[in-house]
Amino acid sequence: MRNSLYSDKVVVITGSTQGLGEAIARKMVAEQAAGVSISGRNVERGKALAEELTGLGTPTIFVRTELENPDECRNLIRQSVEHFGRLDGLVNSAGITTRGTLEESSVELWDQHMAVNARAPFLTMQESVIIMQKQGWGGSIVNIITKSAHGGQPFLTPYSSSKGALATLTKNAAYSQRWHKIRVNGIMVGWMDTPAEDAIQREAHGAELDWLETAESQSPMGKLAKPDEVAELVALLLSERGGVMTGSLIDYDQEIVGASD
Repeated sequence: MRNSLYSDKVVVITGSTQGLGEAIARKMVAEQAAGVSISGRNVERGKALAEELTGLGTPTIFVRTELENPDECRNLIRQSVEHFGRLDGLVNSAGITTRGTLEESSVELWDQHMAVNARAPFLTMQESVIIMQKQGWGGSIVNIITKSAHGGQPFLTPYSSSKGALATLTKNAAYSQRWHKIRVNGIMVGWMDTPAEDAIQREAHGAELDWLETAESQSPMGKLAKPDEVAELVALLLSERGGVMTGSLIDYDQEIVGASD
């Protein structure tokens, strides 16, 4: 018999077949959630992960989702509700980080970032809050943003801008949904150790095989942020332990915005 803060909660997580999204899904399973919907583009990986998580005790479904497609964004939420019969939490974890400077970014690159990093969360949130309002017992939404939304590096112009839009959307949605008892918060994650970060460090920055060891040795805490650590904070925000906290943008990093030597 389930007996946890999540035993009656169904959560949808975007971008959840690897990295942070997968860590969040695994955390929900560890916390004995009633149901989890994961999404991504890799069907083989998604189905295998859903089967694994179901075997660990939490019914899990995979919905292939192309976040640039508005209909598929809405379909992700609708399929989850159709399968589980309710929706209690949404985590917008998916995002793209393709490099691009102000001088060199194309309109196509800009539009892609806005579609995946800002419009897709808007659509999944829109679909989710309508359902949560009808249910009547509230809910929680957590948007994975980035410290780069504060401004970002010169090579992250479209990425930083799209995540800045998501940060504003998070606060706007929190303000509009509070009377429905729907909490909306964002986590501004700093440099994190994920498979996607490893790939982009090698492909976009020509990093050596030991780039992670070098980066961690030069970090104040002696390591980069880890997905399972961030997943702990997400879990807190999704549950009643989050209290009345809403509209918050939490810097999850060891570098301090505005501070300098």
